Amino acid sequence: MLITDVHLDYGTVFYVGILFYFINHSLFPMNKAPFLLLFAVALAFTACNNDDDNTPPVDTNIVNLTATIDGKQEVPTTPSTATGTFTGTLNKTTRVLTYVVTYVGLTVTAGHLHRGAPGVAGPVVIPFSSLTSPINGTATLRQTLADSLVNGLVYVNLHTAAYPATGEIRGNITVKP
Repeated sequence: MLITDVHLDYGTVFYVGILFYFINHSLFPMNKAPFLLLFAVALAFTACNNDDDNTPPVDTNIVNLTATIDGKQEVPTTPSTATGTFTGTLNKTTRVLTYVVTYVGLTVTAGHLHRGAPGVAGPVVIPFSSLTSPINGTATLRQTLADSLVNGLVYVNLHTAAYPATGEIRGNITVKP
């Protein structure tokens, strides 16, 4: 058996402390003191378990994604003062992407995710079914698109009447640290 975690909870420490007090103040016959000391130590370590740990296990299959959306990232850049955010998760096993896009300061006429490196325009890979902020979506990705997503090669693009072809604001999606 390999011991990987040892800790004492406060209740056990309290009761063991009382037991030591009685032993040290001769309130137990001395011939029973070694037995009681051994019992106290055993009680302290058998009370340890992980039931009280509040740290949830880390799911290594889930990747958290983020992007800030603005005109400075568009290709070519725009002077737009509109902004937005992208937050999402990708399950690497099922390749299911779940995301929320929010924006302020513009009237969107089209929106989607594109494949493309920062500073490079690319093809649409996921069109948004709604254009009202917040835009919520879920998509099952091909492995190549999932790989592109976690490697920073996918971006959010929101188009307006003023910028119908290239889009008004863009956000390059990255893995959230």
